[in-house]
Amino acid sequence: MSLRPEIGPGIGPGIGQEIGFDRNLALDLVRVTEAAALAASRWMGRGKKNEADGAAVEGMRRAFDSVAISGTVVIGEGEMDEAPMLYIGETVGAGGPEMDIAVDPLEGTSITAKGGPNALAVVALAERGNFLHAPDIYMDKIAVGAGLPEGVVDLDASVAENLRNLAQAKRCPVGDLVVCMLERERHAQLLAHCREAGARIMLLGDGDVAGVIAAAIPEGGVDIYMGAGGAPEGVLAAAALRCIGGQMQGRLLYEDEAQVERARGMGITDPKRKYGVAEMARGDVMFAATGVTSGAMLKGVRRFGHGAFTHSMVMRSKSGTVRYIEAHHNFATKTWQPE
Repeated sequence: MSLRPEIGPGIGPGIGQEIGFDRNLALDLVRVTEAAALAASRWMGRGKKNEADGAAVEGMRRAFDSVAISGTVVIGEGEMDEAPMLYIGETVGAGGPEMDIAVDPLEGTSITAKGGPNALAVVALAERGNFLHAPDIYMDKIAVGAGLPEGVVDLDASVAENLRNLAQAKRCPVGDLVVCMLERERHAQLLAHCREAGARIMLLGDGDVAGVIAAAIPEGGVDIYMGAGGAPEGVLAAAALRCIGGQMQGRLLYEDEAQVERARGMGITDPKRKYGVAEMARGDVMFAATGVTSGAMLKGVRRFGHGAFTHSMVMRSKSGTVRYIEAHHNFATKTWQPE
């Protein structure tokens, strides 16, 4: 199945028709992330992460009602902290081609609650069965951008070896590399090894999808992403890399046997498997994100009077094109307003 609908009898498969549908679907996905970002922005800096997340979820769910797909959420959010969610198995869309949906209506709930940088509303779309069904547990991740030798970094290599190989591939000293990771106690040893190797560090309070993407775009200011974060966010990051290029590996991390059994129930036969980008997000993939708070990649929502400004990106694996969309929303004429 393609991301384009079948063309009826007597209608030639014109290039304009194919491109037109793709562009419309891409814009629809941006509307979905815009709706989530606008809703979440009302809670920026108010110290209530679950309220912000709940607003983003409802905004995204409402926006999906007008998208011409029959979508099933296979990567949802919120199970780990019992926040509201677009739950796994939920159906969305107004009807159309069957698609798998990966969502994070508010990637960076704590960031939004504190008014920090890099909070995003994120959605990815693929043909049915093409996203890894990852449970809401942790995943060990490593990611770099495009244009590097295959296998230049590896989860099974030491930190020093990965940084040395990456520096050699980029023809720079290790001291010029910037390593991005979440600021967590579980990363104390990883952080120490990176500093011992001489690399520079960028610590994120939250939002590892943005961290992985930053490693893959020239303006991101990051050379490599390392560390453990949510598995659903790992699949979303892989979907983005499928569109813009780059390498990533992920391996699920289990806290107990119950999580292992849960993963098996979702079709994961080898709990210790090391996944590549194309194994986490296969086929034709679309990815869209809207900034909730400003960061290196996207500007955040700016509210004014009876409207707001949003800044989004949308991309597709088939073309590799990345589009940035700035939108000015007039709440006086919208059929709905973010709560």
